[in-house]
Amino acid sequence: MPLTHFLGLIALVILAAALTLWLAFHTGLPFVALMFAALSASVILAWTRVSR
Repeated sequence: MPLTHFLGLIALVILAAALTLWLAFHTGLPFVALMFAALSASVILAWTRVSR
């Protein structure tokens, strides 16, 4: 992957994270709910990647 594509991908990920946080706080979503959602998504992704 060329360096410009890699840096563009990183920039888009940071932009998407910033937009998500802005929307969450702008709509009045409690910070605890946002943390719980992130933790739940992390656990679900970890469980689906475990080969059984």
